Amino acid sequence: MARQQPPPWIHAAVLFCLLSLSGAIEIPMDLSQPPTITKQSVKDHIVDPRDNILIECEAKGNPAPSFHWTRNSKFFNIAKDPRVSMRRRSGTLVIDFRSGGRPEDYEGEYQCFARNKFGTALSNRIRLQVSKSPLWPKENLDPVVVQEGAPLTLQCNPPPGLPSPVIFWMSSSMEPITQDKRVSQGHNGDLYFSNVMLQDTQTDYSCNARFHFTHTIQQKNAFTLKVLTNNPYNDSSLRNHPDMYSARGVAERTPSFMYPQGTASSQMVLRGMDLLLECIASGVPTPDIAWYKKGGDLPSDKAKFENFNKALRITNVSEEDSGEYFCLASNKMGSIRHTISVRVKAAPYWLDEPKNLILAPGEDGRLVCRANGNPKPTVQWMVNGEPLQSAPRNPNREVAGDTIIFRDTQISSRAVYQCNTSNEHGYLLANAFVSVLDVPPRMLSPRNQLIRVILYNRTRLDCPFFGSPIPTLRWFKNGQGSNLDGGNYHVYENGSLEIKMIRKEDQGIYTCVATNILGKAENQVRLEVKDPTRIFRMPEDQVAKRGTTVQLECRVKHDPSLKLTVTWLKDDEPLYIGNRMKKEDDSLTIFGVAERDQGSYTCIASTELDQDLAKAHLTVLGRPDRPRDLELTDLAERSVRLTWIPGDDNNSPITDYVVQFEEDQFQPGVWHDHSKFPGSVNSAVLQLSPYVNYQFRVIAINEVGSSHPSLPSERYRTSGAPPESNPADVKGEGTRKNNMEITWTPMNATSAFGPNLRYIVKWRRRETRETWNNVTVWGSRYVVGSTPVYVPYEIRVQAENDFGKGPEPDTVIGYSGEDYPRAAPTDVKIRVLNSTAITLQWNRVYPDTVQGQLREYRAYYWRESSLLKSLWVSQKRQQASFPGDRPRGVVSRLFPYSNYKLEMVVVNGRGDGPRSETKEFTTPEGVPSAPRRFRVRQPNLETINLEWDHPEHPNGILTGYTLKYVAFNGTKLGKQIVENFSPNQTKFTMQRADPVSRYRFTLSARTQVGSGEAVTEESPAPPNEATPTAAYTNSQADIATQGWFIGLMCAIALLVLILLVVCFIKRSRGGKYPVREKKDVPLGPEDPKEEDGSFDYSDEDNKPLQGSQTSLDGTIKQQESDDSLVDYGEGGEGQFNEDGSFIGQYTVKKDKEETEGNESSEATSPVNAIYSLA
Repeated sequence: MARQQPPPWIHAAVLFCLLSLSGAIEIPMDLSQPPTITKQSVKDHIVDPRDNILIECEAKGNPAPSFHWTRNSKFFNIAKDPRVSMRRRSGTLVIDFRSGGRPEDYEGEYQCFARNKFGTALSNRIRLQVSKSPLWPKENLDPVVVQEGAPLTLQCNPPPGLPSPVIFWMSSSMEPITQDKRVSQGHNGDLYFSNVMLQDTQTDYSCNARFHFTHTIQQKNAFTLKVLTNNPYNDSSLRNHPDMYSARGVAERTPSFMYPQGTASSQMVLRGMDLLLECIASGVPTPDIAWYKKGGDLPSDKAKFENFNKALRITNVSEEDSGEYFCLASNKMGSIRHTISVRVKAAPYWLDEPKNLILAPGEDGRLVCRANGNPKPTVQWMVNGEPLQSAPRNPNREVAGDTIIFRDTQISSRAVYQCNTSNEHGYLLANAFVSVLDVPPRMLSPRNQLIRVILYNRTRLDCPFFGSPIPTLRWFKNGQGSNLDGGNYHVYENGSLEIKMIRKEDQGIYTCVATNILGKAENQVRLEVKDPTRIFRMPEDQVAKRGTTVQLECRVKHDPSLKLTVTWLKDDEPLYIGNRMKKEDDSLTIFGVAERDQGSYTCIASTELDQDLAKAHLTVLGRPDRPRDLELTDLAERSVRLTWIPGDDNNSPITDYVVQFEEDQFQPGVWHDHSKFPGSVNSAVLQLSPYVNYQFRVIAINEVGSSHPSLPSERYRTSGAPPESNPADVKGEGTRKNNMEITWTPMNATSAFGPNLRYIVKWRRRETRETWNNVTVWGSRYVVGSTPVYVPYEIRVQAENDFGKGPEPDTVIGYSGEDYPRAAPTDVKIRVLNSTAITLQWNRVYPDTVQGQLREYRAYYWRESSLLKSLWVSQKRQQASFPGDRPRGVVSRLFPYSNYKLEMVVVNGRGDGPRSETKEFTTPEGVPSAPRRFRVRQPNLETINLEWDHPEHPNGILTGYTLKYVAFNGTKLGKQIVENFSPNQTKFTMQRADPVSRYRFTLSARTQVGSGEAVTEESPAPPNEATPTAAYTNSQADIATQGWFIGLMCAIALLVLILLVVCFIKRSRGGKYPVREKKDVPLGPEDPKEEDGSFDYSDEDNKPLQGSQTSLDGTIKQQESDDSLVDYGEGGEGQFNEDGSFIGQYTVKKDKEETEGNESSEATSPVNAIYSLA
């Protein structure tokens, strides 16, 4: 995790600065002024011969300047050459070759002149050259013969190009030449071998030149090497030798320099350029190169080593980099030193470049032209392109070396002066005009600008202005106070106000006032200070396995008035957010991390004013790459050495290697693990078995997982031998009552030891000790037939191949097949332990009747009936097992108060024997199970209704129910109350003692044995803490007592009365009452006969509304449908809906006949009655 500083351009963008601090004041273009060159081509202008030539020259002035050119110091008449034209309103030359012509004919030195009535400005002298990429001369190169260990230089000698080509070496098949400290390319393009080795003949060497402008590559004919050696051995056998040179018989020798020659040389470099020093040495072993500077250290900030330390580069050299440098080449045989004397010269460079001079009539001024160089440059002044000596004499002008002094200037003094300073290494040319004006102050920037800056930053407020004489500029804040200068403020010559560290109190309105003798002008700038953008929770470096999910956090704090943008980079490039990534405001989540996700991630939080960024690195752990290049060496009869090259560990160290083998005789194509080795090795000796055609592969393992297997090695077959072991897991078991099947685990390829592996099977009766029976088997089983029932046999299985027999085998005991038992247990006795368990006792059968191995005694029992006559029972048979030869056991988990029957058998490996005599027994009463569907209802705040169903398993004759309940309020408990009920009672209504407390109810059923399992429920919460499921009950209980509801009911009743009166009057007149014409609401359910929307009035309409009565306690009866009710008799105990909830206990009971007569009617509330009339 690292916080990165924003690049410098971000701070520069924040600064609102339209003029350079050191720049001269510009004359507005609406005022008269001499020409100024604004754009020109470089001094050394190299062009592509395939394109048109463009020589740039642009200038500004008022009036607009005209242009002309010189070529090689002579006037260049553009009108006479049809290929040459000048762009409109510009001095840029265009030379067109589309209609023919040679670009080389236009090479030379060009200079542009821009002129108006106030003077002439000059461009640099532009040297035009056409780029060249000459062809390489064809030549036949003989093979280069060289002794092994000797130095060698392959010269490139590229054709001269303009600019110089880029040189690189490749083989003729375009494969790059591998370079190291022994073989490398010099700065001159030659290829140097510090010592030649036999392996250098494995390729050829071709020098290539790439030309910049034509984008072409030219290839020289390739060199081939012939290396002479005195060593007769193959090079590959010595490549890993600890002392390769001595092993090959190459004589070791001290270093000597191949480039530069000798022990000393000198080099000149120009100031500001790069200094490149190079030392290439030969020797055996290959020398190391080190660099030093005499009398001091190398400049660490500018020096860097290149080309395997053979080159030293010092960038942007200055005079202090002059001196003596030396390179030291050393190996174990000695060392040698080469000294390079470096001289730094300098083309002219500016100390004080002349600047435009703007004066008022009568003012004094000066132009200064100071430059330095080595050797010291000369200064030449010109005016309007002519030498100052040749210009008309001006009494108001005085030349003093590098300075021109103007006194009491007048309008006629306007001109453009040129200063040319030069030495043998180059020149500098500068234009500076003198303009004489009378202009009152004016502001050049828009008025009332808004500038937003970041807290604690350095910023500048610009106030570009002009006037002549040059005005004095002062700054004020919020229209009051003294001039701002000093302390945290600084005013530059061009009028910019710098605030060194912005604070909140610096926010406000700043006024700049420019004043000269002709007047004054002012402008205002409003400054707003914003909080900086900061990442306060940065992403952290993470290590993740492939396929997992990674989240990189990036939480930002910024000024709320600025829009924040968060972007992510990966490896400093914009990150593409694919479907495996999710970018949120404060995080980046990567799902299913893959190897390509590894890298550095940068979070950039930016506003339009600033930014902050933080970086973290994600390391992805993956399974290792497969090992490669398997090789078998040290081949022996029973061992071999396997060597491999490890694959990439993918950031998780390899912990183990698993070597697997495959053989092509017993299980071709099936791989088996052979051995395991630590991850630090890549070679191992493998122990082998006889007569196996081996093929090996290697799997690498790290913390993440296993690699793909390597490609298989070559095959290796070992010689044969007799087996050294016999098959395992030999067994003899009967599959029928008169046979015995002998089986074993077949031996694998590594234990066969020879061809035609087979098995000698022997057996005999154990008791009789008869002679051995034997047979040779090629498979893994043999069946012995016609055996007595379940007798023991001695068995032996011996391995044999074409080389001989295996060792003497062990004897195992097997048995022939079993038959069903002939006898059943006798004298079965049953003793009842309790209502759910019994004990059994029986006489065991004789061993000779079992006819096999006795596995268990087994009891089969079933429930014949319940002592409760109305209760239906399942007669499904169940069983209880008693392993081994035992005479007793326990049967549990029986049903109480039931009649059972039971039978017993003996069981061997073949199955059940005959059944014993059927026994009967009865279980006594037990305690009942819990009551079913225990429900607690609270219809109002005064009562609680309890309801339940009979237990699913009475386990006897029910004697009643016991209810225990206790009131509680928070953690306070009241006194427990116990209620006992008859067995037929399944409901209870309790009067609440207070409306605040809740109740906990515990209900259980009883038999004569005692109370059974209890069930517990709690009453609903009071209104102030009611849960959503109970809230509706309380709302219904309270709604009828509300004032608004009573008023509504009265209004409805009045409306119904009025409607009935109107209907009665209409009926008495014998007409029809068109409902749809008189009411806005639509009709309710329509009779199919009444399609015209009206009905006949009859006395039946005076009947009371069915089901609209209110409950006795004031609640409204809910809608109910007869087909979802269950009647519980004439007792008036209420009705239940299908889910068992209690309804209707507090409503008037209608007669059964009335209910039956209204089966299709719908009970509605008074509110719904209005819609029934519609």
